[in-house]
Amino acid sequence: MFSHIMIGTNDLQKAKTFYDAVLGTLGAGPATVDGHRMFYIHNGGVFSVTQPINGEPACHANGGTIGFACSSPAQADAWHAAGVANGGTTCEDPPGVREGGMGKMYLAYLRDPDGNKLCALHRM
Repeated sequence: MFSHIMIGTNDLQKAKTFYDAVLGTLGAGPATVDGHRMFYIHNGGVFSVTQPINGEPACHANGGTIGFACSSPAQADAWHAAGVANGGTTCEDPPGVREGGMGKMYLAYLRDPDGNKLCALHRM
């Protein structure tokens, strides 16, 4: 359904440090930097971070969340810990099991250094 996801940043180097660490816990290599943007290609997905080309500041999507699939609760915990250690902030409830209409899931939430809301998800 998706060809890629791209979000904005106001500090490409800070974002690279954060996402290299966070996405590294999922097996992605360091970003490929192309001028004002960077790309992570892993398991058929493309995640990109860019400085806005219109010159306006980057901002996060109110109500938006980007989810990353994890193979286990331990991987989601490592993802969360790497994010907090590299400039992210925890948000929502602490990492843990949630049950709802889509079944039992292990979730961990972060905001990246630019305020984008991220989620590590493992379907149990």
